[in-house]
Amino acid sequence: MSVPVPRLAADPIAEAHRQWVAHGWESAADGMAAITSLMRAHQIFLARVETVLRPFDVSFARYEVLMLLHFSKRGALPMRTIGSRLQVHQTSVTNAVDRLEAAHLVQRLPHPTDRRATLVELTRSGRALAEKATAALNAEVFTDTGLSPRAVNDVVKTLSQLRRSAGDF
Repeated sequence: MSVPVPRLAADPIAEAHRQWVAHGWESAADGMAAITSLMRAHQIFLARVETVLRPFDVSFARYEVLMLLHFSKRGALPMRTIGSRLQVHQTSVTNAVDRLEAAHLVQRLPHPTDRRATLVELTRSGRALAEKATAALNAEVFTDTGLSPRAVNDVVKTLSQLRRSAGDF
């Protein structure tokens, strides 16, 4: 059980921004505040997501694998494709698949046309867990971001611009 963290009296990122300006780094102050705010928002949302997923005994990384398989046409994808679509290193895919396979949520199969490749297939219990976890995330996180619908759309657009300019897609 986690101990609630008391609210701070002032925004530490706003204070850091003030300090940046005071120390002569005004041209970088807004960027520092934006990036630090984004990093903090990541921590906040990841904690919320992981709390919702805890009863399902999956991390967000493993949940993403389950959902990628759930959305695929056949419920199965090559390991390499999973890494590419989730934009993670193959070692991370292997680790996630190992854990999911141990929990009987996925199974590895030989690829029918490429002997060098391994398919990962969603099991019935994996599909059921993915659906239940998604219902919980939708109810407890994705529909309650703490932002207005317009602000959510603005954030998505802004972050898409950032991701595109970084070569993410």
